[in-house]
Amino acid sequence: MSLYLEDVQPGDRFTSDVYEVTEQAMVQFAGEFDPQLFHLEHAAAERSVFNGLTASGWQTAAIAMRLMTTGPMQFVGGAIGLGVDELRWPTAVRPGDALRVVTEIIETRPSQSKPRHGVIRLRNVMTNQRGEVVLSYFASALVERKPAPATGL
Repeated sequence: MSLYLEDVQPGDRFTSDVYEVTEQAMVQFAGEFDPQLFHLEHAAAERSVFNGLTASGWQTAAIAMRLMTTGPMQFVGGAIGLGVDELRWPTAVRPGDALRVVTEIIETRPSQSKPRHGVIRLRNVMTNQRGEVVLSYFASALVERKPAPATGL
């Protein structure tokens, strides 16, 4: 179902499907975007503060984006990111973790500068299969408003 600004209100929640993180995907992502040894090598990871291989926080954020944009909250024309606040990674993601995102609408308002659009403020919380929060953040996005009804003469 495609949504417009007027179709959501503060307090609405959307729950994504589950995404299972593989060791291969973790190492591949880290090799290209976050090549710290505790994301790449078991021995280095065991010696680190993590005591084992973990996903990059940036991969965790990318997974959250995928889950949010492929889940039940689908806006007509997409949701154009305007900014992210309070990005947190309280628990490391490990190989085999099954992740899910819950998106809560915090605020909606018409855009002052783009009358055909509005701004949503949302909070994303991603948890693993144990219910531990692995990522949370607030974000603002530009979304389309419902078209004005055609007026007949």
